[in-house]
Amino acid sequence: MPFLTASRTQAGASGELAHAAAVERLRASYAAIPTGRSVRLAKRTSNLFRPRSRGPVERLDVSALDGVIAIDAVARTANVQGMCTYERLVATTLAQGLMPLVVPQLKTITVGGAVSGLGIESSSFRNGLPHESVLEMDILTGAGDLVTASRTSHPDLFAALPNSYGSVGYAVRLTVELEPVQPYVGLRHVRFGDPESAMAAVETVVTTRAWERQPVDFVDGVVFALDEVYLTLGRFVADPAAAGCEASSDYTGQQIYYRSIRQRARDCLTVHDYLWRWDTDWFWCSEAFGAQNRLLRRVWPAAYRRSDFYHRLVGVENRYGIFARLDRLRGRPASERLVQDVEIPVERTAAFVRWFTGRVGMFPIWLCPLRLRDDGAGAGAGGGAGASDGAGAGAGRAQRDTRPWPLYPLQPGSTYVNAGFWGMVQIATGADDGDVNRLVEDAVSRHHGHKSLYSDAYYDRETFGALYGGEVYGRIKERYDPGHRLTGLYEKAVGRR
Repeated sequence: MPFLTASRTQAGASGELAHAAAVERLRASYAAIPTGRSVRLAKRTSNLFRPRSRGPVERLDVSALDGVIAIDAVARTANVQGMCTYERLVATTLAQGLMPLVVPQLKTITVGGAVSGLGIESSSFRNGLPHESVLEMDILTGAGDLVTASRTSHPDLFAALPNSYGSVGYAVRLTVELEPVQPYVGLRHVRFGDPESAMAAVETVVTTRAWERQPVDFVDGVVFALDEVYLTLGRFVADPAAAGCEASSDYTGQQIYYRSIRQRARDCLTVHDYLWRWDTDWFWCSEAFGAQNRLLRRVWPAAYRRSDFYHRLVGVENRYGIFARLDRLRGRPASERLVQDVEIPVERTAAFVRWFTGRVGMFPIWLCPLRLRDDGAGAGAGGGAGASDGAGAGAGRAQRDTRPWPLYPLQPGSTYVNAGFWGMVQIATGADDGDVNRLVEDAVSRHHGHKSLYSDAYYDRETFGALYGGEVYGRIKERYDPGHRLTGLYEKAVGRR
């Protein structure tokens, strides 16, 4: 990959001026909305899986807030607008030989969305979650104020925005850390015969940043069956030969990435293709639309082999229930959507996987280890292509606050494993839609875990508040949205408003 010579900034003054004008237009349109009217962002794409109730709503036009303002290749930071997608940000940073510390798996996830709604990927075992590499944010609060928040300015709002889902304000600008990359990522797909041995390997990789004497920059995994668990260990390399491969693979066409995990012990992708390896087939979920059928795939337009197109198809189904009607006509049982990501402590993950397999039986399951960043585990302490010479993204940074983020309170110093499972399950005779999701919520709590809120949630208000920082959230809401102009977090996550 041809990287540009590192320059001080890209874009700059013109980008700043255009951004300032866009923010002022947004503030004016927000101020013009009558009090008491529901407000939403008018976004072209979404990665939420909880259908929202229909009703009158005012939509804020944020189409002018979707760009990269500037890249500082020396400081290794990006100044971006809140609606900037990671697809656009990555295209800009890779040209400078850099990438965000954590790049969520799907191209249309926005930087602001990954902060307010959380995100994760295979660098999270060393770089934490996306919001942890944010240095500062400009936030349009529910009160209509534009607040610059950081660890030292409005630190309460800075800490509470992650997992708030736009219920206290919207991030319109963010400064995020970057780390250096190499042109390729070499992969080792390592099979384990049970989830216990796989989790033991995760603990080794997280602790040593290595496996069998080779460094590890990325790690995630897939459970195909209880006796077939894979960890995919990635490391930056200069060329395919360094990964033990003759050439790099391409999974944007007829080949399907997740199937290759079972077929190849080693692989190599360009860093660009590695970051988006899951997007082409929406992990494995494109199969539901026929996109993995060998004949259909040959004529399926490449422009529509991507996650946002599949998500639009789900939106059509949510609205019209076409597949649900066909199932009824065929006499098939009704189904419940089970689309969830949960974080489980690594020492309890194997037990959770066994419970989930016995009770639900859905495969595959995605696994992704994570730890909150701390003074010794940030990108400057082993992460990134320049880490071996002390040039990681965190080099020279001031010591960071290691207290938990209150609205998603994972424990510092602890390793978690994200388990992702996405599909439909039959509703048993006498059961109700949502019952399996409720069982999962209960099991996550029993295994001392946490559940992401981008999809269906069924908690009662008291339990929800205990799990998602209710007391802190209440104080933040009253300070930055005293008129409650923005829909509350519980109302969004559980009430589907």
